[in-house]
Amino acid sequence: MLHFPFWLAQVTAPAQGQPPGIGGMLVPMICIFAIMYFLMIRPQQKKEKQLRELVDQLKTGDAVVTNGGIHGIVSNVTDSGTLMLKVADNVRIKVEKTSISTVLKEPTLEKV
Repeated sequence: MLHFPFWLAQVTAPAQGQPPGIGGMLVPMICIFAIMYFLMIRPQQKKEKQLRELVDQLKTGDAVVTNGGIHGIVSNVTDSGTLMLKVADNVRIKVEKTSISTVLKEPTLEKV
């Protein structure tokens, strides 16, 4: 028969320490939020601000791309938040300024 040393089975568990306080959980959460802010939120805000400035400075003759992928040249800018895009000969569409996703540096549209 196999003899098992029962005195090993009765070893008591080590004493439990105190649970970590709120400071032990708060500091890592603040660090995680700061990292997320500087890596994700702040760059997006800067990009949105830059696009907003470009849209506010739109003038006749600027080439733009809308959120729907329509390429056109601005033919008229109004103060009411809309503008007219020339997308082809004798074809103009009215779009909101907020639908502009890109302002192209140079008009690259062919004979518009």
